[in-house]
Amino acid sequence: MRNKLTTSKSSPKPAILCAPLAVTSPVFAGKGSLNTQYTCDGANINPSLDIAGTPNGTKSLAIIMDDIDASGGRFIHWIAWNIAVILHIKEARTMEAEGLNDYRMHGYRGPCPSFGTHHYTFNIYALDTLLDLHPDTKEPDLKSSMNGHILGYGSLTGQYKRK
Repeated sequence: MRNKLTTSKSSPKPAILCAPLAVTSPVFAGKGSLNTQYTCDGANINPSLDIAGTPNGTKSLAIIMDDIDASGGRFIHWIAWNIAVILHIKEARTMEAEGLNDYRMHGYRGPCPSFGTHHYTFNIYALDTLLDLHPDTKEPDLKSSMNGHILGYGSLTGQYKRK
């Protein structure tokens, strides 16, 4: 079943039901704290993620990581697409294609909240295609390109507070 994404300001989710992906991490539990090494206060590398339940017909994965507590609204830390269909994304992995985050940089940029505890969601999409996107693609264009191609969706949220 193909679907479209909602256009709400919250984390993007398919508008029509699709296969649920189970997204977990060996380095933090859902709603648990992210280790400093995955933040601006540490090595600033992506944590490892495990993905289960990828539906038949999946040709690639996409990731959107956002901070839903940012003072100016949702803040995008990472977008990547055309990720090989795998069960485990390794820590500090170089992705096949990464666009511009809200720091105006390519690749992963970890949590760096200016105040309080923030929540960071790793949204994973199973797609029925590879996407032909420019390296300077931003999150709205990635979402638009995924419309009609999402076979599965799952997310994992962690939190971080600077010391």
